[in-house]
Amino acid sequence: MTNPLTLYLAAPRGFCAGVDRAIKIVEMALEKWGAPVYVRHEIVHNKFVVDGLRDKGAVFVEELDECPPDRPVIFSAHGVPKAVPAAARQREMIYVDATCPLVSKVHIEAARHHENGLQMIMIGHAGHPETIGTMGQLPDGKVLLVETVDDVAGVTVRDPGKLAFVTQTTLSVDDTIDIVAALRARFPAIVGPHKEDICYATTNRQEAVKAIASDCDALLVVGAPNSSNSKRLVEVARKAGCSYSQLVQRATDIDWRALEGIRTVGVTAGASAPEVLIDEVIDAFRARFDVTVQMVETAQENVEFKVPRVLREPA
Repeated sequence: MTNPLTLYLAAPRGFCAGVDRAIKIVEMALEKWGAPVYVRHEIVHNKFVVDGLRDKGAVFVEELDECPPDRPVIFSAHGVPKAVPAAARQREMIYVDATCPLVSKVHIEAARHHENGLQMIMIGHAGHPETIGTMGQLPDGKVLLVETVDDVAGVTVRDPGKLAFVTQTTLSVDDTIDIVAALRARFPAIVGPHKEDICYATTNRQEAVKAIASDCDALLVVGAPNSSNSKRLVEVARKAGCSYSQLVQRATDIDWRALEGIRTVGVTAGASAPEVLIDEVIDAFRARFDVTVQMVETAQENVEFKVPRVLREPA
């Protein structure tokens, strides 16, 4: 006799429009130019997706100088410093920029503030590709990075009256609010974005997790360990009342011993995790429990981003 289990499935979950577009860009580039097509950095942070594209003929590299000049190269959804497309142009390479349009919006904002003589502060995680890409829109050392409220207290600025800030799009909504409040308290004249930089998909996935967390004995986030938005979902779930919240790349990573005796489990997925991996997790629970799935939907998404024109034109 298998134990009954209620599985709360968060919605929205999984792929966002930016990830969808980035994957489509690699697939269309392979169709147009044939294999191999080079991709600088993981196109999105998900091993399953990257391995699937590699099987189709994508070659993933860390730096542009690893790419031959006669093959197309694609820049990841996280965005790249300005120097990267400049180097590709210099080498007369065909390149396609798969940067998420919502990240590009932050890039444009940072450049505009810089042109207007404002010093930039970025709220983000050091070393994350998106942070590197955004900071790389401006000359070296022109963007100050803050990761925490404590960092705000220690930051040294040129002129407190001439400041602006931007945000990495995949951070925790709640954590960012505190950092923004600290920036505004210390620098009342600081200019912020018209609309928050945290993207709609990050916000929606965090809200869906908050809606189910307190009803769950355990909550699993399907996502990659290097995925910022997936890691934030785990943090959000813990803060929202589910102390056993874990990141799993796929069903084989689930620690079943830790789940003995549970009656309710929440399942969601980061913005770069495909639905097939979520189905795999649900099937793994069905194999061990008498599962009732309850979908909890807190928002509907109908965002779609066009692929670059170069891919819509014949070769």
